[in-house]
Amino acid sequence: MAVIPRISHGILSLSIDNKDSLYKAYMPFVTNGGLFIPTTRTYQLGEEVFMLLMLMDEPDKVPVTGKVIWVTPKAAQGGRTPGIGIQLSGDDAALVRKIETYLAGAMESGRRTNTL
Repeated sequence: MAVIPRISHGILSLSIDNKDSLYKAYMPFVTNGGLFIPTTRTYQLGEEVFMLLMLMDEPDKVPVTGKVIWVTPKAAQGGRTPGIGIQLSGDDAALVRKIETYLAGAMESGRRTNTL
């Protein structure tokens, strides 16, 4: 059995400083929750990623691990922002609750996000 090396892109960083940006980045339809990270780097579906998230007025960056489940390539139709959607790990349940608290009342608004 051959060992396939994983490509490491280093640590991603995402800073979300307002409710509108959080709404556009959050992917509530993903099991365990998900986040869209704008990037022009190339990622493959299923690839593991590590990110430091600065969320709203939280004093510390939150370390987040996830798996790439969405890719919006450069020059995507409709002027979509290039980036990746990551599925959060089950260990990030507290982060998901915090995000959903920030977005209380906004998640059913039907406004456009970075993924849908």
